[in-house]
Amino acid sequence: MYKIKGRIQHYAWGGKTFLPSLLSIKNDDQLPFGEYWLGTHASGPSLVHLSENATTPLPALIQSEKKRYLGEKVSTQFNGLPFLFKILDVHNMLSIQVHPSKSSAEAGFEKENQLGIPLTAPNRNYKDQNHKPEVMVALSEFWLLHGFAHDIQKRVYEFEILSLFKEDFLQGGIKGLYKKIMELPIDVVDEMLRPLSARILDSYHANLLEKTSPDFWAARAMETFKQEDGHFDRGIFSIYLFNILRLEPGQAIFQGAGMPHAYLEGQNIELMSNSDNVLRAGLTPKHIDISELLSNTAFVPTTPSIMDGALGLPHQVYKCPVNDFILYSDCIQAGEERMIPFTAPGILLVMDGSASWSTQYSSIDTNGLDSLFISAGEDLKVRANSKTSFFIATVPSTPNP
Repeated sequence: MYKIKGRIQHYAWGGKTFLPSLLSIKNDDQLPFGEYWLGTHASGPSLVHLSENATTPLPALIQSEKKRYLGEKVSTQFNGLPFLFKILDVHNMLSIQVHPSKSSAEAGFEKENQLGIPLTAPNRNYKDQNHKPEVMVALSEFWLLHGFAHDIQKRVYEFEILSLFKEDFLQGGIKGLYKKIMELPIDVVDEMLRPLSARILDSYHANLLEKTSPDFWAARAMETFKQEDGHFDRGIFSIYLFNILRLEPGQAIFQGAGMPHAYLEGQNIELMSNSDNVLRAGLTPKHIDISELLSNTAFVPTTPSIMDGALGLPHQVYKCPVNDFILYSDCIQAGEERMIPFTAPGILLVMDGSASWSTQYSSIDTNGLDSLFISAGEDLKVRANSKTSFFIATVPSTPNP
């Protein structure tokens, strides 16, 4: 067991107070703090505290004795830590995005390598060869777009902005409709969205729109992604096509390959396969590859499956239909002791409280937010000095069907 320090990602959509407060650091320069990463991904590897004056990157530690730290099973199956653990503060809307399957990621990564596209190039779709299924747990009231709406046919007929695409929907279903929208010339996008803007922006500024309404988020997107050349972002159409979800603290949702989604507002915990592959569909100034997006999107109506939970409760499990990760949420009271066996490697994220943690190899005290890497085969003993809440990211002991 080692104490680890994550990597801060200063994405433009991040807030300026939540993560700095959580991490007990100053933000005098008022930088946006979007994500806090815990894991081994090359874009933001965690640092391991070896001693008071010595650190090493987590990937280097694991590679030094892979089977010791990962265990035989995970080392053989994944050849590394298979997940990436994050805290997010979504102050402004994130891009609408889709994540590829494992096979698509491998093929896309190889293709872009052969084309000589640098990993850091803005037009690069695939940063690695992995898929990126993910589960998120709300830390606050959290709003997101999740999949094509379960009542999408009704929406096409009822929303004026979508009714213009009735024929495309009738002839080509969801894919035909979405392909038409994504391939519209920008002047047509502007022509169609300008009347919508005139209709909803005044109501938005007067606080007359509910967050359950697509008009609210469409208006916010028009304000957030207002382009200097006066063009509208075509992603605004998608807000009317997707489910709009509100999650309460502790509730969670899983998003697999091909599921279009976008985070709109709030703070969350996110656990995913060790990947940073994103195919964008709008609400962003970043690169959009329409052909690659369409080939990786699941064009099906989605009935959201929200996992119930609440913060500060013991023994909660967020199971996902993947073998790369499983997420636990837990809480222990002052004076309570407990044993937590780790059959696979894990990252423990302490959210609050004061506690003492020990294994057969080491002991660590935590106060407030902190994080630990636990090797496969370690039996973790915890004693709480005050009420302590924490999350555990690890690998399922038995494969999912």
